[in-house]
Amino acid sequence: MRGTQIAALTAGHPAGLTDALNLVAGVDAALTRGLARVGEEDATALAGLAGALATTPLANLVGEAVDKIIAGSGTQEYVAALAGARSAVLGAVHDALLEQVDVALGRSRAPWAPVPAAVPVEASPALAGVRAWLSEVAVTGWRGVDHELVAGAGTAVEAVLAVPELRRLAVLLDGLAAELRACVPVAMMSQVPQRRWADLWARGVLLAQDTAAGDAALGVAERASGRLLPLAVDVHEHDTAVQIQVHALLEPAGGGSPRLVRTAVGAAKVDSIVGPALWRLLSAQPVLLAALAQRCAVTVTDLPMRGADVHWQDDRARLDEPVDPFAAARVLLPGALAAASHPVDRHPAAIAEPVLIEGYAVSDREGGLTMEQDGHQLAVAVDRLPSCGPLTPELVAASSACLGLLRWDAGRWLLQPVAVQATVKRKVVAVYTGDWACGVTDAKVAKADAKAGDAVMVLRERAGRLLRR
Repeated sequence: MRGTQIAALTAGHPAGLTDALNLVAGVDAALTRGLARVGEEDATALAGLAGALATTPLANLVGEAVDKIIAGSGTQEYVAALAGARSAVLGAVHDALLEQVDVALGRSRAPWAPVPAAVPVEASPALAGVRAWLSEVAVTGWRGVDHELVAGAGTAVEAVLAVPELRRLAVLLDGLAAELRACVPVAMMSQVPQRRWADLWARGVLLAQDTAAGDAALGVAERASGRLLPLAVDVHEHDTAVQIQVHALLEPAGGGSPRLVRTAVGAAKVDSIVGPALWRLLSAQPVLLAALAQRCAVTVTDLPMRGADVHWQDDRARLDEPVDPFAAARVLLPGALAAASHPVDRHPAAIAEPVLIEGYAVSDREGGLTMEQDGHQLAVAVDRLPSCGPLTPELVAASSACLGLLRWDAGRWLLQPVAVQATVKRKVVAVYTGDWACGVTDAKVAKADAKAGDAVMVLRERAGRLLRR
């Protein structure tokens, strides 16, 4: 990434972006107060949302839903339409921002190719319970959430957890309920994280539709075979779950241009499992963890793939020779073909584009670290550095090359470092987020980790005792 590319990225916002985000903010404020009591301000915001979609295929559905909600009818059908309309606006923002990235970087991107359902989708009783709870939350509003309402999520979470194809929805619902439970009574909070909760709520509503439940049954768009070169590891951690998302370059077995892909694995957890112990939760993926820790390529065979997302199956992968991610990024990243996001994932917060930046100067100002190249600055999101890896703000500040993920947050572009080359004790070293995937390599951290004890092993032992009773 060069200074001119940074300049093109940070020169200004896409046209209409501010207006679109203001529309979403109005809807979020209405959800905070609740759809059971739509006042004049909230009615204006909802009508504005319907007006913004007046020339789209959603026009009639959203227009009717907004009219009914303003009139006091908050049925599940109309609530789902509202969630879809809000997501559509944020999807348009996502597309505009991603186009800005592609133009700035000169990156090519393949369009999304929908895949027809392979089997008919049947109504799911588990999803019906989720929809009912999420609709009740929307009608009540965040300010009205109490212990009784949060407790109602328990049955819905239990039902979807029992269905393997619905685990993604189950984790999301469980996480949202946990956040609400920790904030009850919400009415006493000075400020509600309304954008975050509305994002989680809207995504939950969309995933809880019976048509979305058939996503796992959709025909596979293609199969990925070839050499996978991991570039970046992004760790998503919550009190109840952890997921690692690996961004990589795929060299297709049949030849052709390299492709930008990503794959993810995750596990349920409790809030006491933090730091390097997180990797132990993913022990069922030894090939992937070894590839990250040893910085090796992986040969994959017939992995299901849709868009940029590769469904990881450890038994269809084997370690290949060691690969320097920085060298791979320098040679292959500029010409790699990216893929459009899944329609449900079109959200500004989901943008995470791998980039390589070199030859910059790092400055530490009041607003945090920034990287400057040719007089153009890019903010660095050091607050996104995970606790389970060796990468620290100090290493980022001392770096001369950085592999990172471009992200959009709070109205500006940020760079999330995932690997750096830095000078430590007059020696250039490379440090990656995934270096501790197979165990801590830093002696001091390993000693502290051992002293704290293996929380994962203890919890598994206790769970085993309970199951034997």
